[in-house]
Amino acid sequence: MNTAVAVADDPEAPAETPTEARGTTHEHTRTGMSKASLKQAYIDNLFYIQGRFREVATPHDLYMAAAFTVRDRMLDRWVKSAQIYKTSHARTVCYLSAEYLLGPHLANNLVNLGIAEVAQRAGEELDLDFNAILEEEEEPGLGNGGLGRLAACYMDSLATVQIPAIGYGIRYEFGIFDQIIDDGWQVERSDTWLRNGNPWEIPRPKISFPVMYGGHTEHDRDHAGHPRARWVPDMVISGVAFDTPVLGYGVENVNLLRLWKAEAPESFDFQVFNVGDYYGAVHAKIEAETISKVLYPNDDPEAGKELRLKQQYFFVSCSIQDMIRLHLNTVGPLDTFHEKFVAQLNDTHPAIAVAELMRLLMDEHEMPWDTAWTITRATFCYTNHTLLPEALETWSVGLFERLLPRHLEIIYEINRRFLDEVRVRYLGDEERVARMSLIDEAGGRRIRMAHLAVVGSRAVNGVAALHSELIKTTLLKDFYEMAPERFHNVTNGVTPRRFIVVSNPRLANLITEMCGNDRWIRDLDCLRDLEAHADDPALQARWREVKTAAKHDLAIWLNQHAGVVLDPQTMMFDIQAKRLHEYKRQHLNVLHIIRVYQRLKQNPNLGMVPRAFIYGGKAAPGYYMAKLMIKLINSVAEVINNDPQVNGYIRVAFMPDFNVKNGQRLYPAADLSEQISLAGKEASGTGNMKFSMNGALTVGTLDGANIEIREEVGAENFFLFGMTAEEVRRKQTEGYRPWDYYHGDHELKSDLDLIVSGLFSHGDTNLFRPLTDHLINHDPFMVLADYRAYLECQDTISEVYDRPAEWDRMSILNVARMGKFSSDRSIRDYAQRIWGIEPKPIGPEPSRRRS
Repeated sequence: MNTAVAVADDPEAPAETPTEARGTTHEHTRTGMSKASLKQAYIDNLFYIQGRFREVATPHDLYMAAAFTVRDRMLDRWVKSAQIYKTSHARTVCYLSAEYLLGPHLANNLVNLGIAEVAQRAGEELDLDFNAILEEEEEPGLGNGGLGRLAACYMDSLATVQIPAIGYGIRYEFGIFDQIIDDGWQVERSDTWLRNGNPWEIPRPKISFPVMYGGHTEHDRDHAGHPRARWVPDMVISGVAFDTPVLGYGVENVNLLRLWKAEAPESFDFQVFNVGDYYGAVHAKIEAETISKVLYPNDDPEAGKELRLKQQYFFVSCSIQDMIRLHLNTVGPLDTFHEKFVAQLNDTHPAIAVAELMRLLMDEHEMPWDTAWTITRATFCYTNHTLLPEALETWSVGLFERLLPRHLEIIYEINRRFLDEVRVRYLGDEERVARMSLIDEAGGRRIRMAHLAVVGSRAVNGVAALHSELIKTTLLKDFYEMAPERFHNVTNGVTPRRFIVVSNPRLANLITEMCGNDRWIRDLDCLRDLEAHADDPALQARWREVKTAAKHDLAIWLNQHAGVVLDPQTMMFDIQAKRLHEYKRQHLNVLHIIRVYQRLKQNPNLGMVPRAFIYGGKAAPGYYMAKLMIKLINSVAEVINNDPQVNGYIRVAFMPDFNVKNGQRLYPAADLSEQISLAGKEASGTGNMKFSMNGALTVGTLDGANIEIREEVGAENFFLFGMTAEEVRRKQTEGYRPWDYYHGDHELKSDLDLIVSGLFSHGDTNLFRPLTDHLINHDPFMVLADYRAYLECQDTISEVYDRPAEWDRMSILNVARMGKFSSDRSIRDYAQRIWGIEPKPIGPEPSRRRS
C-alpha cells in the first residue's frame, strides 16, 4: 500500500521515507524517474492498488495506476518539504479561497516532475494509449471561473518559486455543474467528480475541527476582571481535512492544498433509530454534509443565502483553527502568529476570517482585544477581484445574528472602533462615516464584507493596473484616502506549465528549439528570444503548421461533441471562451456574426476570409439573460450552419461544458481571442493571457489586463476598439440613450430586427425579445455604443489575416512578449511587495526538464 505522507509544516509528519531498493534497478520503484522504474511501478500499482491484471483492467484502472505511479514520486518530495518547513519554522503563505479550479492533475504533474516524455515512452512500451489515459481523468470542478483558476495557478507558482504555502478551501462533493446543450439551451447536470475516487488526495481524519452555528452568546468576566464571551451554539459540525500535494516545476518544493469536508460529529443516532425514527437517526449527518455538498448553491432563495454563508464560515473556521494548531505545535505562543503566517483573502468569500481569528484569539486563547487586533491586521491581506456592485458580498444583519451571533458582536466592535478613527480623521464628515461603515444602514442593515476585509487587512490589492486604479478612485476611494500606503497592484498571471507545456506541446517544443533551451518554462521572460526570429519565413511556416494542427484537433472534437464541421485549413478560428455575463458582451460578438451573415446574403461573392466563430462558457443557473444568450448563440449557429449560401464562409460552434480540460483544447487553436468587455468592468481577465501565450491575437477594449497586454506586445500587435473607461463614465454621466444608437445605425437596427423577426427562433418573435428590448431600452454595458467601432475593427482583422506573413509575425511577437503574465511573476510580486516572504528552496537548484 502507499505510505502515509506528511503535510507542509505538520508535526504529525513521518520522520523518514522508505529507502529499500527493488528489482534490477538501483532506483526505488516508488521514487525512481527512469523508464524502467516507471514501468515497474505502473505494473505494481495496477496489480496491488487496483487489484487488476492487464487483460481485465478498465480504462479507469489504467488511469488510476498511472496516477498512483506519479503521486508516489511527488510524495517523496512532499515529505522532505514538510520536514524542512517544520524544522526551519518557515514563514508560510495561507491562501484562503472558496474556489480552486485545478484542472486535470496527471499531465501537469508529469510536466512538473520533468518526466512527461519518459512516461510517454514507458507507456508506449507497455502498449498503453497514453492520450486515452489522460482523457480518462475527471476534472475537479471546484471553481466557477477565473477566480478559481487563478487560485490554482497561484498554487502552482507558489511551489515553483519555492514559497512555503498552504491553500485552504472546500472539498465540494459536487463541483460546478456539467453543461449540456439541449435544443440550444444550457442544461445543468451534477458534477459527480468524486464518483470514481480521487487518487490525488489523502484523507486526514485525525485533522478535524468543530465548526459552530447559531445559538447565543454569554458574557462575564474572568478572575482578573477582564470581559469574556462564550458562544453557546445550537449546531456543531466537524470539518475534516483532505490533502493534495502541489508540486513546483523543476524544483523539489511541494506545497499543500488542504480542502475541508463537512461531517456530523456523530453520524448515526442509535437511540433515535431504536424508537423507529429512521430519518431522524441520520438527520445530523445529512444536515452537516450539505455544507460541503455543492459549489455555489442558488442563493436567490433565503435558504441558498444561508447555505452560502455557512460554507464560507465553515472553511474559514477550519483553516484558521488549523493554522493556530500548526503554530502552537511548531513555533509556540500565538503572539508571533503573524510572523509565522500571512493569510491572503482571495476576494470577499473568506472575509469572515477577520472576525473568526479575533474570536479564536480572544475567546479561546484569552487575548485582550488590542493584542488580538494587532495580530489579526498583521496577518491578513485582501485581493479584490471585481468592480461589479452585485459581486461585492453583503449579508443581512438578521442572517448573521441567527447564524453567527458572536461574529456579529465582534464586527460591531471592529466597526465602532474604526468609525471612531474616521470621525477623528475627518471631523464632522458623517457622510464619509456612513460610506465607510462596515454596516450599510440604507434599505435594510447589511454587513459589507469588502469593508471588513479592508479594515482587517494590512494590504489591499487589485489585479490589473486599471482595476487597481479604479479601486482607489471609485470602489474604495474613502479607504484609499485614509491609508494610501496599504493599496497595491499585482497584475494577475497564469501558469505557462498548464497553458503552454501541457495544453500545447507542439508549440512548447518549437519554442524550446528556437530559444535553444527550456528555461522559459520557469522564466517566461526568456520568450523574448523569439523576437529575433519573428520575421523568419521558415519559423513563420512552422508556427502556422503548429497552429493548424491545434485547429485540426479542436475541429475533430467539436465535430464529435457539438456536431459542427469546421475547416482548420481555410478558416480563421475566432474564439470567445469565458463565463457568460452581459458585461463580457458575448451578444456584441453575436451581432457581428449576424452582420457578416447579412452581408453574405446580400452579396454571396463578398470574398471574405472564411471564419469559424467559436464560443465556450457557462451561465450561472439562475442568470436568465446569460442563458438566453447561450440559446441565441446556438440558434444563430443552427441557421448559419445549415445555410448552404454562407456556410462555406462562416460557421458557428458552441463548445459544451467549458472547463480547464476543454480550455486546453481551445487556447492553442485560437487565431483570434475575443476580449470585448465594457471598459472598466473586467478586473483583470486571465483568459486573454492564455490565448496570447498560445499565439492568438487579441481584439479587445482597454479593460482589465488588456491594457497591459497591449503595452507589452505592442499596440501594432493588438486590435483595439471601443470606449475607454473614462469615456464610459462620461457617457453614463451625460445620460446614455441606446435608443439613439438603434435608430442612428441602419446596420445595427437591421441586425437587432432580424433577431426579433423570428429567423433564429423558428418564427417565434418573442423568444429573444427580453434580450433585444433590454439592449434597445437599457443596454447597461453599452453594446450598442461600441457596435460600430467593433465592426470596423473586425474588418481590419480580416484584412490582416489575409496577409499570412504579417499575421504570423504578430502571433510570434504576442508569444514572445508575454513574460509579464506568468503567475510566477505575480507570486514574486506578492512575496516582495505584500507578504514580505523569501523563497525556501528544498534540495538543489531548479532543474531542467528531463527529455
